[in-house]
Amino acid sequence: MSKETEKQRWQRNFTDLLQELRVAQTGVQILFAFLLTLPFSAGFERTTQFQKDVYIVALLAAAGATAMIISPVAFHRALFRQGRKPELVRFAHRMASGGLALMLISMVSAVLLVTDFVLDRPVAFVLSAITALWFLTFWAVLPFSRRNWGDDDEDDDEDDDRIA
Repeated sequence: MSKETEKQRWQRNFTDLLQELRVAQTGVQILFAFLLTLPFSAGFERTTQFQKDVYIVALLAAAGATAMIISPVAFHRALFRQGRKPELVRFAHRMASGGLALMLISMVSAVLLVTDFVLDRPVAFVLSAITALWFLTFWAVLPFSRRNWGDDDEDDDEDDDRIA
C-alpha cells in the first residue's frame, strides 16, 4: 500500500471531520427545533422564572452549537479551490470542538428544564449533573483516555496532533 501524500492526508482529515459533523449536526438541529417550538406549546406559561432562564441558556447554546457545527461548510465555500485545506481542517476542528461543548451545555440545560418542570428541583439538579457526567464520559474522558491505549492507530494520532 502506498503512503498518502500530505495533500491526501488533509483531504482525508477533512472528509472524516465532515462525516463527524453530519452526525452532530443532526442531533443539535433536532434539539434546536424542539427548543424553538417549546414556548408555543401548552403548559409553557406555567414555567417558573428559573425554568425560563434555563430555557434561554439551552436555546442560545443550541443556536451557538448549530452555528459552529455548520460553519465549516461556509468556511469551505469561502476557501474553495484556494489550496488551503490545512487551514480549513484546523478551523473545522476548532468549530466542531466548540460546537460539541455548546451542544453539551444545551442538552444538559434541556434536561434540567424538563426535570425541573416535572420533579423537585434537587432531583432535577442531580439528574442534570448525572447527564453532564454521562456526556463528558463519552465525549471527553473516554476519547482522550483512548489516546494512550496503544500504537495501533499511529497515523490517526499524528493527524490529530496536526489538526489541533
